[in-house]
Amino acid sequence: MPIEQIKHIVDYGIIGLLAFLSFITFAFAIERLLYYRSVKVENYRNKTALELDLSKRLATLASIGSNAPYIGLLGTVLAIILTFYIIGDQQDTINPGEIMKHLALALKATAAGLVVAIPATVLYNALLTKVDRLLAQWEIAQDKA
Repeated sequence: MPIEQIKHIVDYGIIGLLAFLSFITFAFAIERLLYYRSVKVENYRNKTALELDLSKRLATLASIGSNAPYIGLLGTVLAIILTFYIIGDQQDTINPGEIMKHLALALKATAAGLVVAIPATVLYNALLTKVDRLLAQWEIAQDKA
């Protein structure tokens, strides 16, 4: 596989996938927040039905938060392989600048994974807290009825 193809896989494949996951994270979080603001817990007679409606898309946020670092790590490993390939290919005249560019690409993939994972995890936890509060409100409403 040519060097440029590996670089494009890391740049466009891995980082592109992480950008897409970031978009999904924020789209789902906004949708859930808007839904939580409009939900009327007193309209539910069954707690399980309420839990099902409240927990939609939360598993996706949790999956993105837990897997984004691994996707970034995959990009890091590919970029390190690329760097070693360059070093092995240019044994006579190793260009330190070229090596540093590819190591920076590896770090960029790691950073991108963390930049996606941290907000996804924070948003997941915040939304889960909101779910718990809404379920508690439902239980209070049931006790009053």
